[in-house]
Amino acid sequence: MTPEMVVTIGREAVLTMLLVSAPMLVSGLVIGLIISILQAITQVHEMTLTFIPKIAVVAISLVIFLPWIMNLVVEFTVRLYGIIPTL
Repeated sequence: MTPEMVVTIGREAVLTMLLVSAPMLVSGLVIGLIISILQAITQVHEMTLTFIPKIAVVAISLVIFLPWIMNLVVEFTVRLYGIIPTL
């Protein structure tokens, strides 16, 4: 196993992790921004007000994107198993 191969596998693992987590992070960010704007408009600055909507939106986005996420993880795993003979 060469250092270049290790770096390539590491880079693919990090990219896969970013792609897998992106839908939930982006949806949480968007709903947090929307709620923050609503709080600024209404002058209601309750810190706990954002938790339930964020949890709900992140859970919904996880359910929506789960087939795509599973496909990414399975493809990455199959690629890793495929390069075992070259090690």
